[in-house]
Amino acid sequence: MYRYASFALFLAIGIAVQRSNGTEVTVKDDNDNICLYAQLMVNFSVSYEVADNKSQTVMFKLPVDVSTNGSTCDDASSTLKLNFGKGHSWSVNFTTNGKMYNADTVTFSYNLSDATIFPKSALNGTQNVTAKPQFTEVGIDTCYSCRSIDTIEGESVNQTLWNVLIQAFVSNNSKSENITSCAADMPVTTAAPTTPPTTAAPVTNSSTAPPPTTTPTPTLPTPATGRYNVKPDENSTACLMADFGLRIGLKTEEMNFEPNGTTSSGSCGVNSSQLVLVSNAVTITLTFLNDTKKFHLHALNVTGKTSSGGAFSVANTNLSLWEAAVGSSYMCNKEQNYTITEALTLYTFDLRVQPFGVKKGVFSTAEECFLDSDLSFLVPIAVGVALSFLIILVLISYLIGRRKSRTGYQSV
Repeated sequence: MYRYASFALFLAIGIAVQRSNGTEVTVKDDNDNICLYAQLMVNFSVSYEVADNKSQTVMFKLPVDVSTNGSTCDDASSTLKLNFGKGHSWSVNFTTNGKMYNADTVTFSYNLSDATIFPKSALNGTQNVTAKPQFTEVGIDTCYSCRSIDTIEGESVNQTLWNVLIQAFVSNNSKSENITSCAADMPVTTAAPTTPPTTAAPVTNSSTAPPPTTTPTPTLPTPATGRYNVKPDENSTACLMADFGLRIGLKTEEMNFEPNGTTSSGSCGVNSSQLVLVSNAVTITLTFLNDTKKFHLHALNVTGKTSSGGAFSVANTNLSLWEAAVGSSYMCNKEQNYTITEALTLYTFDLRVQPFGVKKGVFSTAEECFLDSDLSFLVPIAVGVALSFLIILVLISYLIGRRKSRTGYQSV
């Protein structure tokens, strides 16, 4: 009954998606003037030690509600410090020579005593991670903008930033309209290759030459299904299982992911689990989150080389795919395609995955995707009924209008 109600609601009002603008703050100086502006989105992936010398990985994001206590501004340097949760903070230090400014260091501090984020942590206290950000030098009275994903990788902490807009030294008490974009946002232009002039072939009086032929793009076969799992150790059964065939669609080409020769690894945690697949050409990292009731694919990172040898790296850390109840598996036998980013489309075949609650190394009862469910046949029926209703409505309107027109003529 729930699924029928959901389907009816979908037909009636569709699906609304709201995108967050992330965390937005301003810092003021001693004269109560704005001296620093920032708007950004940050995701954190932290591996920490739990009992029995094991580790698990959690993922969380910088919340919208933060405090800027500890942020400072002066003529030569400024610091943006964002405090959140139970003793966590993220800060970046800027320096200027009067004409340009740059970001020197990023410091992330996380409190392992916060059991809501780090359950069963074997350690307590605050850990600090310092890194050098990729930050283009920016002119004074200019905002730095980077919509693209930028990942700062560390030994146990990865920080993923995107939708960044920062002005470290604000003048005139307002954010500047001048923008300096990061290199990743800049359009890539490729010069057309120059070819030497060719001598035209002599014209003969024979019949008209046939039109040039084009070679059709070959259709890829259905990718082979791979079976992958993650084990806590060699003597244990799987804690994460996944079966699927994958096709990767880039702007320049499509390629099937080859399971033969692929190695799988990863980690299983209480709140997050990760599957890493490494083939000769491509490395895929899938991160799943558990909110105690349901799990879903939260992040996907794909790196590799195209058939022409060009390198690519694409990531999305804000997904909500393959959702199912914790303790069950997600299954979709039909082909599905997902737009991960503007540059990457993922196609799945014969998909079944369970990142949490695996027992005895076998899949639990599956929750089917809509395409596999018995409701999928209702889509063409619903469309047909809607069209029929529309035709009847138009016909009735026409007859009523025609009748009124005749009545008008008779009354004259």
